[in-house]
Amino acid sequence: MTWRSALRGAGAAAAIAAGAGLLAGCSSIGGDVERTALITEVDPSTGIGSALTGRVTEPEDHPIHGIDVAKYQGTIDWSGVRASGVSFAFIKATEGGDRVDDRFAENWANARAAGVARGAYHFYYFCRTGAEQARWFIENVPNDPGALPPVLDMEWNHLSPSCKRRPPREEVLREMSVFLSMVEKHFGKRPAIYTSVDFHRDILVGAFPGYHFWLRSVAGHPSLKYHASRRFSFWQHTATGRIGGVTGNVDRNVYMGDAASFRRFAATGR
Repeated sequence: MTWRSALRGAGAAAAIAAGAGLLAGCSSIGGDVERTALITEVDPSTGIGSALTGRVTEPEDHPIHGIDVAKYQGTIDWSGVRASGVSFAFIKATEGGDRVDDRFAENWANARAAGVARGAYHFYYFCRTGAEQARWFIENVPNDPGALPPVLDMEWNHLSPSCKRRPPREEVLREMSVFLSMVEKHFGKRPAIYTSVDFHRDILVGAFPGYHFWLRSVAGHPSLKYHASRRFSFWQHTATGRIGGVTGNVDRNVYMGDAASFRRFAATGR
């Protein structure tokens, strides 16, 4: 059975929604969201931990949808977000070793109150060590056993006014390893890794095979934009999404697996 045919039946959709636990249920992509224009089918074995082999999907082929937010989204009506069909959210918490997102505490509390599964992410800064940044993240993010695993956001930041460094691959991987290890030890869940096409090409090809990857790919399916060896679990497919509860644009994401594997990820990061 394919993902598309599985989603045609109301019974299958109901089963996914019922089994998702913290998930808000199935959702679909509206006409105001960028589409990949790649209409094909995916083998049922494809999903978490399985590389895509030449077949590609659209975001709407996957039942578990989410967003990621920061202070730039302003005040968010999280009840409206949940009502729109969003199942999860990644919320910016920290950056570097001395910045906390202005709306992190507000978003963290209100997403939970609305019943949206949420996790916190850290934006990496190349002029501090991984250990310094891990300590800062740990200091500012509550250790909530019900939260999604933490996320380490790795991308080049040419707009940074204070740090223009592009360290060599060996240094970046070493410092990432320190951060990931410290954060996993503290929160008890393996962090996921978010990245962009250029950063992955420069640094991450072949690295961290035991981690869930969240890939930015707004111009097409990740399997067409990233190295063929990269397995991934989340796809950020647009930066110009529109959903209820958020004024203006918001990043939209899909989880590539099913409800059971999402629950496993949520509980352990594995």
